[in-house]
Amino acid sequence: MEKFEVKRLQILDEKGNADTGLLPTLSDSDLKKLFELLILSRQFDQRALQLHAEGRLGTYASILGQEASQIGSAYALEKTDWVFPSFREMGVYITLGYPIWMLFQYWTGDERGMRTPDDLNIFPVSVPVGTHPPHAVGAAFASKIKGHRTATVAYFGDGGSSKGDFHESLNIAGVHRLPVVFICQNNQWAISLPREKQTAAKTIAQKAYSYGFEGIQVDGNDVFAVYKATKDALVKARTGGGPTLIECFTYRMGDHTTADDASRYRSKDDVEKWKARDPLLRLKLYMERKGLWTQQYEDEVKKKVTDFVDSEIKKHESAAMPEPNDIINFTYSALTQRQKKELE
Repeated sequence: MEKFEVKRLQILDEKGNADTGLLPTLSDSDLKKLFELLILSRQFDQRALQLHAEGRLGTYASILGQEASQIGSAYALEKTDWVFPSFREMGVYITLGYPIWMLFQYWTGDERGMRTPDDLNIFPVSVPVGTHPPHAVGAAFASKIKGHRTATVAYFGDGGSSKGDFHESLNIAGVHRLPVVFICQNNQWAISLPREKQTAAKTIAQKAYSYGFEGIQVDGNDVFAVYKATKDALVKARTGGGPTLIECFTYRMGDHTTADDASRYRSKDDVEKWKARDPLLRLKLYMERKGLWTQQYEDEVKKKVTDFVDSEIKKHESAAMPEPNDIINFTYSALTQRQKKELE
């Protein structure tokens, strides 16, 4: 059998060294913004876990360790692009400017938290695994038919890449050269199932070639590599070059959700190995070399972020309770006669 190779793109290594020949164009202001978004997303994540432990938040899916995959890709998006997330993309929501208090609201079980603000083209969380890539493909098809120069992005995990919806989506996108970017956060685990028990393929990225378009694997803990790969794929999509599959090779540092105990199926040594690849740490080391990071700067950012997240929690918890009739009001596009009588 012929050996198929997909090279992994890495620009920033674990020591904070960057390949200057591959570095994307990012200003000092951009670097600080990325760093601050990484800290903000991590603080949101930590507070969500704490709130769950206190009985103030429902089942939650942590993004710890995957921040660069989410923030690096979302930072490359334009306001006009459309985003279809799964259930583990809080870093994407935060980068795009989604109100944080509404994210907390959603994770308490209040669906009003997913009432997306009008200025954001991001769809609600998709909890079923891998069912939303067809929706992204449909949006991309509509964009192409209407002649819009926009791109559509679908986020999913390695578990989602083993679903039939994934293959159908890639097939349609490839046949019609649709302006869609598929971003797989390969965090090595689909709940307790390791990636190698899902597919015999060496990479997930190579599956794109079966459908006639490019697949790229990037170091998912390298915010520069993720940003560059996504930026290039989005430009290609908007200019008629067709779809791209990006596999972000990363790691889920926490449990699958707060209903899981990952220690039952993975070793501590594996987790410790990946701690050294922390996306926040390697960006900090790079910025320190450039004179953009000091301990005082990080302390100030953390203080600002902590106060902000705490204020968003207070805003969420002080919001009025939903109206009971909303269960009926928003089930159908129009109320039935029976429902109208029940509301009288």
